[in-house]
Amino acid sequence: MMTESPTLPTVRLRAEDAEDLKVVAACLQDAIVPLTDICYLPDQQSFVMMVNRFKWEATDSDSRRNGGTLFERTFCAVSVLGVTTVRRRRIDLLDRARLLSLLTITPADDGLDLIFAGDSAIHLVAPHWRCLIEDVGEPWPTGLAPHHPACDSGAA
Repeated sequence: MMTESPTLPTVRLRAEDAEDLKVVAACLQDAIVPLTDICYLPDQQSFVMMVNRFKWEATDSDSRRNGGTLFERTFCAVSVLGVTTVRRRRIDLLDRARLLSLLTITPADDGLDLIFAGDSAIHLVAPHWRCLIEDVGEPWPTGLAPHHPACDSGAA
């Protein structure tokens, strides 16, 4: 049985420290990121990407346990300001059809780390960073929710 959930307000957040970043990272967990939608603008010291964000805030634990619920995704613009260098691990820029699955964003000594599934990562050198995210457009329904077996079983 699929039920429709009321559409929640769009997310629009700014992070300027590690505590703020925890909230942003939670909102972006399991976002799908096409490699073609990632861009570094060195002249503007800006790293930007458009992601397909799973709306975790539109779910509740009862609906996830019972299954059959209609979930939502939305496009979300992500920008990190103050970026001086971008480094990547296990990301081939020539593989333009690749989709990355964002697991989390964490602070680093000299900036931020974007951690993706498959041991891929992007390191942003940004000593004085600011991260902005904003949902763009209308959300759309999906019957599929990200699944993390280790988390679901109570393991850390």
